[in-house]
Amino acid sequence: MDYEVGYGKPPRHTRFKKGEPSANPRGRPRTNMAALLVEGLNKKVVVTEDGRRRKITVREAIVKQLINQSATADLRATKMLLDMIKDAEKQAGTAPAPEPSAPFTAADEEVVEQLIERLRHQILAETKAQKPE
Repeated sequence: MDYEVGYGKPPRHTRFKKGEPSANPRGRPRTNMAALLVEGLNKKVVVTEDGRRRKITVREAIVKQLINQSATADLRATKMLLDMIKDAEKQAGTAPAPEPSAPFTAADEEVVEQLIERLRHQILAETKAQKPE
């Protein structure tokens, strides 16, 4: 043998031959975007709820934040939440069929009339309070 075998110098008969596939012919495995998204959403994070620390998934944390923002009258968050609910119902096949709009009953009309009357009195009282006489 005219060549020293050692670290970084493998024997010639064990080296890769020209034209033959390498040890990893398909190359490094690629992860797709959906797999990365699912993996990221399923990671656990520590949150504090009611003074207690808990571990929940990122997915749960996002939904909780969206619900809390919707509760504070954030219109964008409310629209996103409603869209998510519709999608979830559609996927589950449990979307309630829209009911035909029923006409107001006599009791409904009475309540509406009382509400209108109360609003009218409130507006009149406010305008009188604002007018300097």
